[in-house]
Amino acid sequence: MNQFIFGLQARNLTVEIHHHSAYQIVLSNDTPFNSTIHGKLYERIHGFLIKPHVTHFCVAENGTLNVLNIEPYSHIGLELASRFKENEDCIVFDSPVETNVFFQTPKHSLDINNVIDALLSKLPANNYDERVTKIVEYITANYFKSDITPQTFADIVFLSPSRLASLFKKQTGSSLSKYLLWTRLRQAIYLILSDKERSLTDIAYDTGFYDLPQFNKYMYEMFGMPPKALKFSSDLIQVY
Repeated sequence: MNQFIFGLQARNLTVEIHHHSAYQIVLSNDTPFNSTIHGKLYERIHGFLIKPHVTHFCVAENGTLNVLNIEPYSHIGLELASRFKENEDCIVFDSPVETNVFFQTPKHSLDINNVIDALLSKLPANNYDERVTKIVEYITANYFKSDITPQTFADIVFLSPSRLASLFKKQTGSSLSKYLLWTRLRQAIYLILSDKERSLTDIAYDTGFYDLPQFNKYMYEMFGMPPKALKFSSDLIQVY
């Protein structure tokens, strides 16, 4: 269930000060960049990993940055959390070698797909209960419906909402509500970047949000930027 990882590739982009609810990995695709994390300037670095809610901004005026946002309570998010030392909010990579060592990826390679594969390799065996699989399939097909409730899910698999919530969290590492939100946000971002003529209000409705203000709120909480900022920079960003 790769829905817990969302990746963007941005060229020649300056990102304003922000924070978000996801773990974030930022890696250079070519040249070093500068970033300020929790008020401290790091110059000519090749990447970093930060915890949720850590303020930061990046300047990559002559290069390409790969950005991975990871749902904090997913299995991958919890595995990343275990890599931080006590009272450590960020891990900075000063060279490609440090990046390779940390993520256990091939030497002298800056391919972001290798990092994603390394993260996914940490996942437990994908032997989900068939009821969890049914819920995932339902969300994939129906995330755009704004009237989905815990009872909606419970009725599909004939469990009480509380028992289903416990089962889903145990197997995926995420709550049902976070999984649904993550799926909606991923699809909304994809539409912003791929269908540039569609209005943000239409995208909000089409992906299950009640209105644009709610979409704005969750977008900023999870990714640290409002939808309009993503739309404004859409020519510089690709999603994967």
